[in-house]
Amino acid sequence: MPTPAPVITIYTDGSSRGNPGPGGFGTLLICGPKRKEVSAGYVRTTNNRMELLAAIAGLEVLKRPSIVTLHSDSKYLIDALNKGWLKGWKRRGWIKSDKQPVKNIDLWKRLDVAAANHEITWKWVRGHAGNPNNERCDELATNAADSSKLRPDRGFEQQNVPPENSA
Repeated sequence: MPTPAPVITIYTDGSSRGNPGPGGFGTLLICGPKRKEVSAGYVRTTNNRMELLAAIAGLEVLKRPSIVTLHSDSKYLIDALNKGWLKGWKRRGWIKSDKQPVKNIDLWKRLDVAAANHEITWKWVRGHAGNPNNERCDELATNAADSSKLRPDRGFEQQNVPPENSA
């Protein structure tokens, strides 16, 4: 008899000191009485990238297919999944309905892979509204953004390379 899939609750938050600027994410995974926190800070990034990376980090921790409820205060993240935007972007070759390329494509592709083996319910939670798990993720994200151990956000750097000077 197969082992039932674990039931995991994930809370996420992203932070950016300036947009772009130093940033970080915080992720809290809960499985029964077990809790695991994940966070990291980046030299130069955006809030949206950190919101995405928080969800990715939580899903990438999972070792086997799980039943997940993922909470985020990011409408950007939650709407893309619940309103079918991500499916539409993929169908159109990562082009939005306004014919513009999808921003943060590296992270959207990574999220799509990280989510593939799980049954996920995406839930929006109001930020800074007293939810202790969301508040903890905010604390993790801001502490990571303020850390002295910041890493480069290579995806941000690659999509924001200034055009070469043709003078």
